[in-house]
Amino acid sequence: MSIRTLEPKSLWNHFADLNAVPRPSKKEERVIEFMMKFGHDLNLETQKDATGNVVIKKPGTPGMENRKTVILQSHLDMVHQKNGDTVFDFDKEGIRMQVNGDWVDANGTTLGADNGIGVATIMATLSSTDIAHPPLEALFTIDEETGMTGAKEMDGSLFNGQILLNLDTEDDDELSIGCAGGIDTNTSYNYKQITPPENHTFFEISIKGLVGGHSGMDIDSGRGNANKWLARILWNLSRKTDLCLGYFDGGGLRNAIPREAKGTLSVATSDIDSLKSEFNSLIAILKTEYQSIEPHFIITITEVSPLEKVLDRNDCKSILNSLCSLHNGVYRMSPDIEGLVETSSSLARVLISKGEFITQSLQRSSVESTKDEIAMVMRSNFENMGCEVKQTGDYPGWQPNPNSAILTIMEQLYKDLFNETPQVKACHAGLECGILGTNYPDVDMISFGPNIRAAHSPDEKVQISSVQKFWNFYLETLKAIPSK
Repeated sequence: MSIRTLEPKSLWNHFADLNAVPRPSKKEERVIEFMMKFGHDLNLETQKDATGNVVIKKPGTPGMENRKTVILQSHLDMVHQKNGDTVFDFDKEGIRMQVNGDWVDANGTTLGADNGIGVATIMATLSSTDIAHPPLEALFTIDEETGMTGAKEMDGSLFNGQILLNLDTEDDDELSIGCAGGIDTNTSYNYKQITPPENHTFFEISIKGLVGGHSGMDIDSGRGNANKWLARILWNLSRKTDLCLGYFDGGGLRNAIPREAKGTLSVATSDIDSLKSEFNSLIAILKTEYQSIEPHFIITITEVSPLEKVLDRNDCKSILNSLCSLHNGVYRMSPDIEGLVETSSSLARVLISKGEFITQSLQRSSVESTKDEIAMVMRSNFENMGCEVKQTGDYPGWQPNPNSAILTIMEQLYKDLFNETPQVKACHAGLECGILGTNYPDVDMISFGPNIRAAHSPDEKVQISSVQKFWNFYLETLKAIPSK
């Protein structure tokens, strides 16, 4: 079945058009051009601000001209992740989408439903001739996934809207009224390299097949972090054998739970049996601990050609100790909102190569003071071993407003349409509403969307029936916008 035959056809066709355009974060030139042409071809007022955000405005349909102006907002960029054995060039190719039952996914890569479905929804509204809607200001931001610089640096003078609908939530029974803020911790350290000892044999350990996912929304799932797993394995092996570390390469994107990691080590030839015995014991332990969460992981150890240099023993010990001791995962649950992760940290990237040890991690919190605390925990850990630490990209959370007028309208609409009560939640992801709210403190904001699973991983998928449900809810929401 073709994506373009799915209902609602306009939405899915715009999604297919969008996914034909490469749109990695910080390389959005082509998708910006695509959106500018889209707006101009519709003869709608279309602008691009100095940052690259695209704004398209459309008057209200007859009879709705005096309703409150609505800002429709989604981000243009997408997370680029692929399986290790998938051959794909994100800079040149369009996403290879496929229909699997009630779901749409991609062949070995991220799908871009986050936030492409939101973008396509807005495009379908702007291009329509029969959808009833109030005056619209469509905001397509850039670089949401790697720092939210589009939202941070947007030109606030371009908008007059009183209500903002953010279409970037991943459960169709949820209305989001709050989100976490975040900060990036990036570290570097120059380690001493030495010549490997004589009579050492080299091995590569490879971890693949972890579930991965969104490092905010999925952080409380207990999924394995490939960087932490590899550090744990190496630490334990170093206590049982005469081990030297050659390199370590794990993870990728700052906001994705690492699914893969690999590292090279050497041991005295006389320790090979001990190495393999301890390795097998560690794998058995991981299988027991994660059997219900990570059923498909593969960890191998393979003899490889010798490296010319390995880490100095003291640096090796210091680095492995630091990686094993730093916090990863949920740091604090909210004491006020049941089931909400308040604060977390995810070790996204580790690289040990050619004399340099580099890490990237992302800390999130819906409370500024505990965001500062978890950032402090990460900084002090790395500074203790002598790393240079840079903390950047700080962005605020979105404080929930349970008295929101648009929330009241949408809660009742949801009950009327689906005969059930929606979940009103704050989420542990970085929605742009927190930043936009600093520019527009009086704008009434809410976020909603269809069911998307495994965002930020090659298993990402969006549910077809849920998109239809979301679309109907969205259309009824536009009809229900009150007068000024």
